[in-house]
This record gives sequence, C-alpha cells and structure tokens, in this order.
Amino acid sequence: MYTRIFDALNYRKMLNWLPDKVFLEAAFRARFGRKLNLNNPETFNEKLQWLKLYNRKPEYTKMVDKYLVRDYVKEKIGEEYLIPLLGVWDDPEKIDFDELPMQFVLKCNHNSGLGMCICKDKNSLDINKVKEELKKGINQNYYLTSREWPYKDVPRRIIAEKYMVDESGYELKDYKFYCFDGKVKLVMINSDRMSSEKTKANYFDENYQPLDFVWGYENAEIPPQKPEKFEEMKYLAEKLSEGITHVRIDFYQTPSGIYFGEITFFDGSGFDAIEPIEWDYKIGSWLKLPMEKVK
Repeated sequence: MYTRIFDALNYRKMLNWLPDKVFLEAAFRARFGRKLNLNNPETFNEKLQWLKLYNRKPEYTKMVDKYLVRDYVKEKIGEEYLIPLLGVWDDPEKIDFDELPMQFVLKCNHNSGLGMCICKDKNSLDINKVKEELKKGINQNYYLTSREWPYKDVPRRIIAEKYMVDESGYELKDYKFYCFDGKVKLVMINSDRMSSEKTKANYFDENYQPLDFVWGYENAEIPPQKPEKFEEMKYLAEKLSEGITHVRIDFYQTPSGIYFGEITFFDGSGFDAIEPIEWDYKIGSWLKLPMEKVK
C-alpha cells in the first residue's frame, strides 16, 4: 500500500520539493519496508542510494548522456563499437523523417525509455504520434524520478541510431556487465525485450557460470547460451569502467560485431528487490564505497 501511495505521489510530481536524502529514505522504505541505512550501508541497493548522494563526480553526467558518451567510448575503446548515428536534434519538430532510412531508432539522450521509437517500417509509422511521445520524453526531468543525480544537468537532445538486430535476425539481447573497481563480477542477459513476452533476465558470474537469484525480471526458462564474443565484451567493459567504483556497461552482439549500449550507475535505481535477499548483501559486499564523499 505504501509503495503505491508513494509512486502515485511521485508520478504526480508532488514529491519534487523533497531534498534528495529525504526522498531516497522515503522511497527506500516504500520499496523494502525498512529504513535506509546510509551510515553503514550493506546491501547493494543501499549502497546505490549512498552513491547517489555522496559520489557526485561531474564526469558521470557525460557518461549517462547517450549522445556525449559516444566521445568517451571512442576515446577508451574505439569508434568501431558505436552504433552508427543518423541524426541529433533538440526538438522533435526539427526531425526530417524523409531523410531517415526505413528502419531506425529514436530516443532521448537523458532518460530511460520515455519517448523511444523503434521503427521497423517507416511506411507504417504514425509520425505525429512519434513526435508527441518524443515531446513527453524530452520534457521529462528524469533526475527527479529517482534522484539519479548524473541526469540532472544533461543537455536534452533526441538522437537517431541505426536499427540493429542480433544473430537471430530478430531482437537484440542486452549483455550487461556489472563492474566493481574496474572488474566484471556479474553479468545479466536480457531477452524477449522486443517481443510480446515479458522481458526476462538471467545472471552469470564473470566466468559465465549461472547464478541462482531473481532481480527485477523473471528468469528465462532456457538460459541463454554464452555469447561468442563474451570475453571481448568483458574486456571492453573493464576498459570503460576503469577508475569507477561501480558501473554497469551494456553491449550488443550482432553479426557485424560488438556495439556499445549504455552506461548505467544505478541499476533499477537501487529499488528492485534482489531475491533471495542474501544476494543483495553478497553483491553489496563487492561494492567498496569511496572513503571521501563527493557531494
């Protein structure tokens, strides 16, 4: 009940006035039914809330920006890992859809999902509807939804990228590498992301041994096979995460090679239950918080 009330108030922007610390304490209690321990955080989800408040390095803003992060990726691992960019705009009305190919992806650079358009056939596209959704996306203050501070000052844009498929020719699987002090410790693979089924997720250690827990999504009944380029993706994730306390690096594997997806500092914003809870503590033990706070 408390969770639904909190979410309803937050959706209506009635909690925007709360200071970040107060908001996160209330949100954590609403999700987990217990007090957020910021003085001695132990679980992974608790430590993510601590990092939101006390690990505010300016360079993280560039890393969550889906447009500017391309410069970071190019510098660290090379331009060949970037999905081809088709265009960038600051207003949906400026998009010339005639200039775009038959298939493409449109998304905002500063949020997660709202406004995204995955176009598989431009001839059947409702352009006016796409523009309306993009307006909703570009006007969203994503930082306020869960107080993920790196998004607060991202200059808002819309980007178009090449439409990609994996080796099946159907959907892209997300390969998410959880890095702790520059080392991969955990891998999540998303499937059924673009089908009529609910998104599934399976978890593996750094050697691709399956791990028995649930986090945010149900496990797929048939675990995905180890990707052909797993070791290369793992190496690239560690290169991109060098010098960072904790970060998630996403990749796609396609017939034409590996492509960078995004960088995420707060998986599930630290509000998705990890079950059994022992895994919340175990993953939390891998995250060594910085000695100094950066506010």
